[in-house]
Amino acid sequence: MQDITSSQQTELEAAAFRHLLTHLDNNKDVQNIDLMILADFCRNCLSKWMVEAARERDIPLDYEAARQHVYGMPYSEWKKKYQQPATEEQLAALSKREEEKKTTSQSKTTSQSS
Repeated sequence: MQDITSSQQTELEAAAFRHLLTHLDNNKDVQNIDLMILADFCRNCLSKWMVEAARERDIPLDYEAARQHVYGMPYSEWKKKYQQPATEEQLAALSKREEEKKTTSQSKTTSQSS
């Protein structure tokens, strides 16, 4: 990526983000909890990141508008149509992931203060 301009990099990153949104839209069966378990982010995280990026650039964007962009429809509609209740297995896997993150974070803090 050394031989591309900053503008080209931004263009490529934007295209990749749009492709990610299309991919998520084409795979509505992949639940947010599955994304959180596997990758530690979900569609709501993408929405929050968009709002944060907008805030940093003084661009007005509220969370619901960002979610509508990410989900391709109002979140309440997406939730009604596509969101399934989390299974006990999913909840246990998410809880395990969160616990592992805490342990890893505590280990890093301890090793940094040594």
